[in-house]
Amino acid sequence: MQQKKVLILGIGNVLWADEGFGVRCVEEINRQYVFPENVTLMDGGTQGIYLVQHVQACDYLVVFDAIDYGLEGGEMKLIEDDDVPNFMGAKKMSLHQTGFQEVLSTSELLGDYPEKILLIGVQPVELEDFGGSLRPAVKAQLKPAVQKAVEYLGALGIHIEKRTEPLPEVEALSPSELALEQYESGRPPEELACRMGDDRVLASDKMIFDPKPSPISNPLGVDVDYRGQYEK
Repeated sequence: MQQKKVLILGIGNVLWADEGFGVRCVEEINRQYVFPENVTLMDGGTQGIYLVQHVQACDYLVVFDAIDYGLEGGEMKLIEDDDVPNFMGAKKMSLHQTGFQEVLSTSELLGDYPEKILLIGVQPVELEDFGGSLRPAVKAQLKPAVQKAVEYLGALGIHIEKRTEPLPEVEALSPSELALEQYESGRPPEELACRMGDDRVLASDKMIFDPKPSPISNPLGVDVDYRGQYEK
């Protein structure tokens, strides 16, 4: 009997506070558990439609995300199967949610759609904080959300083993600079961030931005007004 293919997907943007909940969940489940070869863990970020091929390839799909359910901040809610697309787009908070709703629609249109889908969402507290991390109420739901995913997959016959010791953050799915503990401890004071930016998300401290146009030597003049040629 062929094994079912499972995709555990975290979507969102860790740079915008609670928007990073989905990605942090996938990092946490990877740190705590060992999965068989038929299970893929993926930091989907904000890739949107580019996730189609991965969704098409799986039989069971578990999605972690920050969702505006209209609930109290930090409250978790689970949605399954046909109801999932409705919640991914009903109250979109960012472009990635509309994008993932399209991912599901495209997968269905192409004839390769997961047999089972579980959306594990949490109501965000704060989204308008660039460079910020999860708020305490949302961060507190990481382990409960992971446990819900493990229980759900276990009921479907997917064997998951608890690690004897959690993986160190340097072995996380995301770059080590964005690992939760390092990301939170590395944020500069607000007064510096406002003036200097955030070194964690800049390409290089040597990067120079100079918007002034460069001088052009020997400019070429082009006549684009031909109205005089047609005067009678």
